[in-house]
Amino acid sequence: MIKEKLAKIKLTKELGLLDVFCIASGAMVSSGLFILPGIATAQVGPALFVSYFLAGLLAMTGMLSQAELVSAMPKAGGTYFYVTRSMGPGVGTVDGLLTWFALSLKSAFALVGMSAFLTLIVRVDIRLVALILCGLFIGINILGVKEASRVQVVLVIGLLAILVLYIAKGLPAVKVYNFDPFAPHGMAAIFYTAGFVFISYGGLLKVASIAEEVKDPARVVPLAMFLSLLVISVFYVLTVFVTTGVLGSEVLSKSLMPISDGAAVFMGQGGRIALSVAAILAFVTTANAGIMAASRYPLALSRDGLLPEVLMRVNSRFKTPHISIMITGLFMIIALLLNLSVLVKVASTVLILTYMFSCFSVIILRESRLQNYQPQFHAPLYPGVQIIGIVGFAFLLFELGKEAFWISAILIISGFFVFWFYGRIRANREYALLHLIERITAKELTGRTLQTELKEIIRERDDILKDRFDHIIEKCHVLDIEQELSMRDFFKLVADTMSKNLSISAENFYNLLILREKESTTVISEGLAIPHIIIEGEKMFDILLARCRSGITFSGDIPKVHIVFVLVGSRDERNFHLRALSAIAQIVQDTHFENNWKKAKSIEDLRDIVLLGKRQRVA
Repeated sequence: MIKEKLAKIKLTKELGLLDVFCIASGAMVSSGLFILPGIATAQVGPALFVSYFLAGLLAMTGMLSQAELVSAMPKAGGTYFYVTRSMGPGVGTVDGLLTWFALSLKSAFALVGMSAFLTLIVRVDIRLVALILCGLFIGINILGVKEASRVQVVLVIGLLAILVLYIAKGLPAVKVYNFDPFAPHGMAAIFYTAGFVFISYGGLLKVASIAEEVKDPARVVPLAMFLSLLVISVFYVLTVFVTTGVLGSEVLSKSLMPISDGAAVFMGQGGRIALSVAAILAFVTTANAGIMAASRYPLALSRDGLLPEVLMRVNSRFKTPHISIMITGLFMIIALLLNLSVLVKVASTVLILTYMFSCFSVIILRESRLQNYQPQFHAPLYPGVQIIGIVGFAFLLFELGKEAFWISAILIISGFFVFWFYGRIRANREYALLHLIERITAKELTGRTLQTELKEIIRERDDILKDRFDHIIEKCHVLDIEQELSMRDFFKLVADTMSKNLSISAENFYNLLILREKESTTVISEGLAIPHIIIEGEKMFDILLARCRSGITFSGDIPKVHIVFVLVGSRDERNFHLRALSAIAQIVQDTHFENNWKKAKSIEDLRDIVLLGKRQRVA
């Protein structure tokens, strides 16, 4: 029943590089820049910009892992989807709910901050404004992801322009003596504060969750993630450096609007208002992106049967998950009542855990050696980057103290509670960790469900439309032979296998193969042969795939053959015969083809190598 509903659910691909960059950038630049510097300076002193720099470096390890994952599986739900496919539905449920919780809280935090800045310009009821804007963003997101992203692009461009002005005018006004003493609370405080401000880089998670709605996601999303993290890290460090340099840590530590107060020093009251407007723009972009991204997590959980089916409904007119969007918006409204400092710690803790899960997911998926795990972007320096990330994130959690630990424990237990009493009963999913355990223990623990799902994801990601060649390969015979064979023994086996579906006797089939080989060898390169023959009849065509681990001896002076494609067709299929030969030629040219063919675990893995091979398809 669920599978039938899923088949009808489609999110439209409407987002480009600029859209994704602005969603990530706008999501990162908000409270992390316009409120946190004042609170964080009290903990670390003038060295605050170093904490932002370290948090950015650590976010880079998580970003590289997420970029690889999203290039392999660009699906709604982002990190939840990767974690479920790598570590199972139990861990996935925890990660999905925690990330939805964190992104929603971060957006609520943005609404709180925005309301505070609005009071500098006009006298308004803070809660009323927050509620109105939350309702507005819910409506925009229901209307369509493209409409929401257009709003985001305009707001982010305006925001970054004001920040460039702030940095350009502020650098000459920096006073060096404001950085003395540089780290009055010691190096430990710098690392602790890096964990505290890590929430500032949570916007990268939002990009992963909307990957299913991005054009060419395997290329666009990793590129947008890298560009946004690089650009925003530079803005963070320079803006915090300028603010510390013009205000001094003592004044800064008491400021709830640090960037606006900094602007007032060297740009006057007009500067204060301009940066307050920038802050409002930043909070608006975060809230908008937060609803857009967070709402995809309940959708993804529901698709997998881990939450009620109603959450995966997509609006027939606007093609958006309207139920999930409305529930996310409602949670944000409730979150407005929470304490500010608790809000920051909860969101930071969850985001750190989510980045850690991303690093674990890459390690598990790579080491499981799933054939159909085929990311288009590979995180460099594997596994060093992932190990550094895991250790670094664990250190940040430790530095956040007991409160962060208990918050993490409560949230994790709550997530497992939801899985145990709801999702476990309704969802049974294969995952990569089982393949890794299977590989280590040599015990049969898995089937083909995960490989098949990954194959369909690749087809969707790469816009692969099946042609006639694909349909034939899906149904064709595949031989996986262990022992060494002579050419004649192999041809007898092929004739016995293929003649059953063709109007020809096995003996005639065998003779045609031998005759074709006498005309000229069908071994076209070392280890590869493509015997192809014409048979009598009409509208007949078939293919056989074969792997012989110990090799087939075609003749004494030719190396043993391990890869064979046998093509058989009637004369009226000559044109398709040539197209099939061309398709095979393109597939085997891949530098990884031979290695993948040798390592394939099963007949279906061999079939998938051909089905997912890079070639030009003919409608």
